[in-house]
Amino acid sequence: MRLTSFKSWGLVIWVLTGACSSQRVIPEPLEPLIDRSVSFQEIVDAPESYQGKVVVLGGEVLKAKRLKEGTQIELLHLPLNKHDAPILDRQQSQGRFLALQPEFLDPATIAEGTKMTIVGEVSGTKIEHLDDVEYRYPVVTVKHLYPWVRQPDDYVRPYPYPRFSIGIGGGTGGRIGGGGGFGIGF
Repeated sequence: MRLTSFKSWGLVIWVLTGACSSQRVIPEPLEPLIDRSVSFQEIVDAPESYQGKVVVLGGEVLKAKRLKEGTQIELLHLPLNKHDAPILDRQQSQGRFLALQPEFLDPATIAEGTKMTIVGEVSGTKIEHLDDVEYRYPVVTVKHLYPWVRQPDDYVRPYPYPRFSIGIGGGTGGRIGGGGGFGIGF
């Protein structure tokens, strides 16, 4: 193979890698506003102490309804993994919370069971009935929400990523043979 062919492949790899960049789970301008030291349990225990703090929370949609001031989404809290995606184990939940989206979202478009990552400002609590008891929900006002697309056994990453592999083959027989290959997969 000539050197120019290696340069051509390098250009192809560079273009494909650049083309694979995509949407972030949390928009870059919001990242510095988030206080990641505040845990969900701390918000549950003393929401007034964290009022005005911007936090990132994960959860599973339980229901959504339209209010005069926006759309209210009730979520089962789920801790976030390293990709800021809610984990799948509901047993790890520390309770429920409400996310208030100031703009109108049709509740019919927010499917029950959808996993979401929410960047929001802690805005207090709200008491509502949960079955036969009153439940004190922490409330966050949504600054950004990211619904996760369901894939078998996991959630898709927030960005595709290139994978590279190199294969080498060989054979024996009456003559010595060999081969090689290069592949890019998505």
